[in-house]
Order: sequence, then structure tokens, then C-alpha cells
Amino acid sequence: MDASQIATVTAEHKLQFPPEILAQLRPGDRYQFSLTETEIILTKIPLSQTDLDEFLEHLEELEPNPNQPTLQEISEIVKEVRQELWSN
Repeated sequence: MDASQIATVTAEHKLQFPPEILAQLRPGDRYQFSLTETEIILTKIPLSQTDLDEFLEHLEELEPNPNQPTLQEISEIVKEVRQELWSN
């Protein structure tokens, strides 16, 4: 495949890629667009770009949900449901 390919913009403002490029694309693939004065660069975003440590750090920074039941409340609900199921 040539290093340079040409895509055409349709009347619906969609890019029409050459078959060689389409063969490389998969449903769900994500691409980042970088714009310069003369270029639009598409860079594939790897699936593993989300860093686990970064995600966990962000998760720890979130405020607890005040509507989230405590473990004790969950335990009581489970006991009540079990009693209802077993009594019928």
C-alpha cells in the first residue's frame, strides 16, 4: 500500500476512503483528529490507551454517592428478601 492515499468528501460531508484503507478499518475503532493549517491527521486510538492506574486514581477522587446503601443496609435487604422467598 502506498504511504499516501486520497479520500473524497461526499455531498453528505462523509469521507469516502479507498478500498485499501477501508480494509484496515474495523467497527468500533476510534481515531483522533489533529488539525493544522494544511493537514487533518487521523491517529488510531489504541484500545489499551486507558491507563488502569489513572482510572483508579480518578475513581478514588470521586465523591461517594450519598444514595448508595451501606453494606449493613444491603445485608438487611438481602435478609428480608430471603425471608420473603422462604416463607412462601
